[in-house]
Amino acid sequence: MQIALTKKLADAMDLKPAPSDDSISPLFTWTANWTNVYSNRKREDLLVLVNNATRFAVAIYQVKKKDLKKSREIITNGIHNSLMDLNLNPEMVAKYMAMAGEIDYSRNQNRAATAWVNRACLDSAFYIGNEYMGVAKMFSDTLGAPLNRFPVNYSKNKGDSFTPEEAMVAALANLTGEQPRRYKALEIRVSLDLEVYKATRTIIVPANLRLTELHKVLQNVFDWKNYHLYDFTIYRGEESNPVTRLVPYQEDLEYDNEAILIGNHTLGEFLVDGNRIRYVYDFGDYWVHEIELLRVLEDYDQDSPYLVEASGQTPPEDVGGVPGFMRFREIMMDPSDPDHQAMNDWVGYWNVELEQWEARPRKIKI
Repeated sequence: MQIALTKKLADAMDLKPAPSDDSISPLFTWTANWTNVYSNRKREDLLVLVNNATRFAVAIYQVKKKDLKKSREIITNGIHNSLMDLNLNPEMVAKYMAMAGEIDYSRNQNRAATAWVNRACLDSAFYIGNEYMGVAKMFSDTLGAPLNRFPVNYSKNKGDSFTPEEAMVAALANLTGEQPRRYKALEIRVSLDLEVYKATRTIIVPANLRLTELHKVLQNVFDWKNYHLYDFTIYRGEESNPVTRLVPYQEDLEYDNEAILIGNHTLGEFLVDGNRIRYVYDFGDYWVHEIELLRVLEDYDQDSPYLVEASGQTPPEDVGGVPGFMRFREIMMDPSDPDHQAMNDWVGYWNVELEQWEARPRKIKI
């Protein structure tokens, strides 16, 4: 595996590598840079790599200069773990890593690859700013995985854009002849009780989906805007006393010292043995979503998260909880109500019924 280093990274590693070998397949070559980002007003170091064939990005958070002494181990693990974070077939990933071989450093001289890795550094910095503010510091070598879901190459000819994730999956499947995905998935039903009806969403998600990612999935399928705080509470069977409450931010623990940080905890850790999960969004309006397990899919071979079925329109943000939504819905269903026009102006494109395009089965992008 050839890793082409930017001058900044080569200097930090005290290396003077030879020029890159262009005869090596681009799928086995990566361009790497070392940069600074700011989170919680502190400077942190970030190692970013971009694959030269697919533009697949790997971002490794909190790699200090002293850590670069074991850069080969860090980079190898980062590439492997970022691929596995896509729930790819472990055999396919293992074959790729074996075919790529040991890391050999070279001097970057590819202008296009330099632009790609610089853009990945910038995107990673924005992601850290959005995701890590207020979160306890933690090492992560899969931070770049979500960035690969967004299109690249869209500034050129129409139709030339692609997502690095799809490009990498296709390239590895073609290289190894292996089935692209094989992982444990969960089919879950999430219900939001609005008294006049329930808004329900049936979803397939990876069992190892982090709860922070599940939060994003639920925001997407219930059309929330992520304006407010949230938490997850675990219950055993029909018992009313919670087993565990998980919160996203360190400051949340000041109000509940028995809660634990969500961190890297996954859905599969808690949705087992008859447990149920309650996801609450917006502690003012207090939207309570009940999560139940429908079935376990041991060797799932499709992409996910995936919306299987949806029913019931969801409320707009800040409508005043269930009582406020019930009154709001009455006004929206009655054009003669004196508040109808004002409420209609406030809510914009909201409809009483769930639109067909909203209910359609689809891949959930987060």
